[in-house]
Amino acid sequence: MRATTDRRQSIIETMCDRRFETVDNLAHQYNVTGRTIRNDIEILSCTYPIYTTRGNGGGVHVADGYYIGREYLKPSQSELLKKLALTLEGVDKKTLQDILDNFVLNKS
Repeated sequence: MRATTDRRQSIIETMCDRRFETVDNLAHQYNVTGRTIRNDIEILSCTYPIYTTRGNGGGVHVADGYYIGREYLKPSQSELLKKLALTLEGVDKKTLQDILDNFVLNKS
């Protein structure tokens, strides 16, 4: 069981570095079957913003802007900062926008 947990942790860390990878490449890297990787991705996607796509160019992806270990703003925090940004100008507005760009997971 520990090997499975360790592999899944390593997969999410790898995906945060690479941002995209194929199931076959991950299976080869971890010396498991494609089915095992697909199962791992299914389990990981319940907790982390990773997903798969099919077809030409398909594979495993990590949501834009997500990095493991990074703290993200709560929706209420980001909404308050967006309201405050409307009152700012120049460098202050740019700085606040950079904060929002870096620490809001689901940009909407």
